[in-house]
Amino acid sequence: VPFFLSILASLLKKKERQSKHKTMWFHRRPAVIALVLTVAATNTSHAFVPASLTSSQNIASKHAHAMSMPTSSEGAKFGHRRTAAANRRRQQLFASYADASAAAAVADESCDVLILGSGPAARAIATLLSSPKCPDGSPSGLDVLMADANFDRAWPPNYGVWEDEWDAINDLYQSFGRTLGDNKCVDRYWSVTDCYFGGSFNIPAEERFRVDRPYCRIDKDALRDVLTLTAEDEDGYRVVRANHISRATSTNLYQPMGTLTHDPDGSTIILQAKDGERTTVRTRLIVDCTGHESDLVLKDDRSKSKPAGFQIAYGALVTVDETDSPDKGQIGPYAKEAMTLFDYRTDHFPEGSDAEKSAERAPTFMYAMPLKDNRIFFEETSLVARPAISFQECKDRCFTRLEHLGIKVVDVEEEEFCYIPMGGPLPAKDQRIVGFGGAAAMVHPSTGYHLCRAMMAAGDVAKAIRTELDQDKSEVNLDVAAAAAYHAMWSPANVRQRNFAVFGGEFLMKQNVEGLRGFFDGFFRLPLEMWGGFLAGWPGLPNNDQHETWTARIWFGLTFVSKLPLQVAAD
Repeated sequence: VPFFLSILASLLKKKERQSKHKTMWFHRRPAVIALVLTVAATNTSHAFVPASLTSSQNIASKHAHAMSMPTSSEGAKFGHRRTAAANRRRQQLFASYADASAAAAVADESCDVLILGSGPAARAIATLLSSPKCPDGSPSGLDVLMADANFDRAWPPNYGVWEDEWDAINDLYQSFGRTLGDNKCVDRYWSVTDCYFGGSFNIPAEERFRVDRPYCRIDKDALRDVLTLTAEDEDGYRVVRANHISRATSTNLYQPMGTLTHDPDGSTIILQAKDGERTTVRTRLIVDCTGHESDLVLKDDRSKSKPAGFQIAYGALVTVDETDSPDKGQIGPYAKEAMTLFDYRTDHFPEGSDAEKSAERAPTFMYAMPLKDNRIFFEETSLVARPAISFQECKDRCFTRLEHLGIKVVDVEEEEFCYIPMGGPLPAKDQRIVGFGGAAAMVHPSTGYHLCRAMMAAGDVAKAIRTELDQDKSEVNLDVAAAAAYHAMWSPANVRQRNFAVFGGEFLMKQNVEGLRGFFDGFFRLPLEMWGGFLAGWPGLPNNDQHETWTARIWFGLTFVSKLPLQVAAD
């Protein structure tokens, strides 16, 4: 730095003697100043640069953005030669930590929290962040903006939940002053749940295993409506129909350059609508709810983790012909009074056929939701596999099973192709972007359940963000706010519980159909609190206390093993 300052001093003296070169000097002066400040900035540590930069770095970023940077040829003339890689690194640094006042001046929109995406996780967290009250007494709702070019698109998946879990979620949202419509979102209720694990371990194929735990089908359109609280609603959130165009290249650095930047006071991001129109948004915090394959949320690479497994399913909402049905209380073997959670039988394939061998090696099960009259939702599902089974395989198996069971489909109202990554690495916690939902790997690694987990987690995450963004605080540190949100999702205790569920998912992926029949037959013979807590797997959901500690999980494991067939337990 002293060396370059001496160069600057000598040039100032030359200016007085060489008035005839005044024009050239004024052309080069900005380049020299930027060069000196750049050298000073590059002597700091870049391993992880927090958004709360020092004043000298803020000055550097101000000059870097306010003037054109010197080219390689200009740098060489002034005795400083940089590589192309060094230039790119310097430009990335300045691009990602821009001057706050300049960024705010060019913004088209501003908000406290920007939510990327508009699925259930996105609308759940937006609903609670903008709510007029908070159970912990933190300040009233934040100014929330939701960004998604497909905001008006219908939600395709069908959602099934345990009744007691949905009741717990209703209670949580009411504590925030929000309502989920007084059970308006429950489309169908079943007082019991059925399973079929016959064909192995001397269990007859026709034997039904009935679980006395009520199950519900969520009306996805009604849920979408109650979680859509736009600016027209009191205490709602605003919407911009556009997507981000950025991609994270390393911690808090993004490409294309300048499309997403952070500074101590917030973030500036460029969004693009389907027609190409761009909107610049200035926000204090960004929550990414765009799913497992987010371009902005980096995964934690400091600890080894298994790659994600995949749940693949083909579903169809159908109308069936009941003309020749001897019992109008049944659709095939499936009782209309019950939701069928698992049918792992394979007797619908010719014995010894390639199709049967394939189904035994890579198992799928039928999931059936009888609706009103002769309407029913069927879904053939691969619980978790790596690599994933194909949609077409699931579809073929679904209709082969229905034909074998004598179920005549007369109309297919809608089809569903379900792809759910399960497990995999957690998000890195030292990044400014807060991942939530699938972007934060919140899907249950053994079961694929996600809706209740995300809606329950939204409560703790909303509390953390609202507390950290409290305007009455003497100093708001946005890096701390992002870290607090991640801690609300993935505290050490939550991570340990998830690791146990990941172990369960890995075990399930090793099993053939016989192993899965034995596994689930033993699983549902446990006390309801034990197996219910494992399926919940999230703080606040019923029975989760049965799995929150290592002692509880060890007791669960020992009890579970005692219920399993010896062949499965030994594996």
